[in-house]
Amino acid sequence: MKTAGIICEYNPFHPGHAYHIEQTREALGAGSVVICIMSGDFVQRGEPAVFNKHARAAAAAECGADLVIELPVPYALSSAEGFAAAGVYILDRLGVCDFISFGSESGDIGSLTEAARAMNSAEADKSAGEWLDKGLSYASAQQKAADAVLGSKSKILRSPNNLLGIEYLKALMRYDSQILPMTIKRAGGEHDSDSGWSASGIRKALKSGEIPWELIPEPAAAVYKNEIDSGRLPVFVEDHEAAVLSRLRMIDDFSIFPGASGGLENRIGKYAAAEPSVSAILEKTKTKRYAMSRLRRLLMCAVLGITAEDAAVPPPYIRILAMNRKGMKLLASARKKTELPVITKPSSVIKLNKNAVRLFDIEASAADFYALAHKNPKDRIGRQEWKRSPYIIDH
Repeated sequence: MKTAGIICEYNPFHPGHAYHIEQTREALGAGSVVICIMSGDFVQRGEPAVFNKHARAAAAAECGADLVIELPVPYALSSAEGFAAAGVYILDRLGVCDFISFGSESGDIGSLTEAARAMNSAEADKSAGEWLDKGLSYASAQQKAADAVLGSKSKILRSPNNLLGIEYLKALMRYDSQILPMTIKRAGGEHDSDSGWSASGIRKALKSGEIPWELIPEPAAAVYKNEIDSGRLPVFVEDHEAAVLSRLRMIDDFSIFPGASGGLENRIGKYAAAEPSVSAILEKTKTKRYAMSRLRRLLMCAVLGITAEDAAVPPPYIRILAMNRKGMKLLASARKKTELPVITKPSSVIKLNKNAVRLFDIEASAADFYALAHKNPKDRIGRQEWKRSPYIIDH
């Protein structure tokens, strides 16, 4: 039985995601198992997910994922490098994963691996550092470094899924992992476009009050319809705005949060205390050096109390969000091999080390903050994360 891991957000799940799972399973053969490492209630864009993590994990399981594991919030709210490294770390430490499968624009694992090796070199690090010192953004400095070490082949880094795939490959090299990489050529709409199989396009429609059920696989749609029927409407950053502003105005020192350095901590502190909206804070803080995504992540980490130290510690546990029978069987095997605690009952966290307890406290607090966006008071009750068991498909 072959096993593949997919690092994902499913925000929300769409046919391109289903295609990726299907193509991965087809490549590995009958009986293969698909593990998804999925962001929780907040995603790498630095925003709340449109549906909570438990609904998105259930949707993934209903659409073919055998085991869904949470990517904890400090790593979900990281740069592409940190996001990829944490996901690969969990897959590697799980001890039962044979492959990592990711979507890419190129579909060519050889060229992506070549690029990853080049970007993992001391020469690339030196070049990127020099460009950062000259005031370029992290993304621009990385592209300049790629131009230096890859020449004309550096164009492969200009596509977002290729770039994230290269970060997965770099993480495999860093951990000296035995997991083998594979890539599925991306199908559907472009990343962050409003057309085709695009999560961005679906989010835009949801924000406008439309529900594009035709762009969502039926099993996932059934889960999301239940959320909506229960009054838990799609969540957007604007739904938290007053709470975000309140928390930001209580912070004196932004330097402790991930990504706040080089004077950015002072800029964001100045505008967070004075501006009337999240969008105004972001617009006033943004410069050529700081990408909007970095600023959104910094703000959300500050709001949730996630420090740079929290994001620097490797994930101290493996938390299960959803599984089917194949996933249960794989999990039983993983428990015998992994050195990390496997959490299915949140109450068991209190017996773990201080890093694990600290992380789950952050996770539970983030879930409480996310719940504030719900319209129905009963859905805003706190401390519910300590009671949530995995979603199980027992058939």
